[in-house]
Amino acid sequence: MNFLSIKDLNDPELDFFSKYSEVQLFRMNEPDPGVFVAESANVVIRALEAGYEPLKLLVEDERIETEAAPVFEAIARLYGKELLDSIPVFTAKREIVTALTGYKLVRGLWAVFKRRALTDLGSFLKERSRITLLYDVVNPTNVGAIIRSAAALGMDGALLTRPSVDPLTRRSARVSMGTVFQLPWTRVQKNGPEGSELIEFLHNEGFTTAAMALTKDTISIDDPALKAASKLAVVLGTEGTGLPEEVISACSFSVKIPMHHGVDSLNVAAASAVCFYELLK
Repeated sequence: MNFLSIKDLNDPELDFFSKYSEVQLFRMNEPDPGVFVAESANVVIRALEAGYEPLKLLVEDERIETEAAPVFEAIARLYGKELLDSIPVFTAKREIVTALTGYKLVRGLWAVFKRRALTDLGSFLKERSRITLLYDVVNPTNVGAIIRSAAALGMDGALLTRPSVDPLTRRSARVSMGTVFQLPWTRVQKNGPEGSELIEFLHNEGFTTAAMALTKDTISIDDPALKAASKLAVVLGTEGTGLPEEVISACSFSVKIPMHHGVDSLNVAAASAVCFYELLK
């Protein structure tokens, strides 16, 4: 294997793990897809099993025989020993890796992967019947948690608007426990439909749309009309401000989760789990 002990923290090869922002990584190969960094062995293995090609790894010395070993095995099994022997594996003691990455709590393994081109919106929708639309959800923790719940509770895809956080950011992928690599997802591309036009696009593709929002004619999450829909899109808004009025008005239904003790709402990630579970029943 191509182990490279870190001698210089300013080595440009290490910039992928330390200096480049998520946006810089995303745009690295424009107009082709860029790269992303995944953290921890479980997340990295899920990315490998989903077909993402690894470019380089960073491993703490103390983790080579533990967290790193199953990652090396997965690369060899899925991509061949030749690739495993060729990709650089940077190694260093924990104090050096922490100084490089700034992460004290992440278990000591990182990998850089090539991104893949996203599926266009029309093709993506034709293959799915239960999706969630993340409308301008800008918190990476919420994006990761929503996708994890969607994967666990029977949804078959996620669609994100352009302002929504990219699911392959480090935190989103880590919070999702790697399910961002398992649940099919795509995002609206530049010049794609926005606002009420996006909802109308979903309607034209045969979807009933359900906005998670409180309005005067809101229906309960257990309303039979939702389960009866042959194709359903659950529309979730960002924390705090929620969904724009024009989006709510354009949807087929607005939907609420019954509340108690004067509580008027849940965190969007928690609300998504309740909603997906009810639809799965």
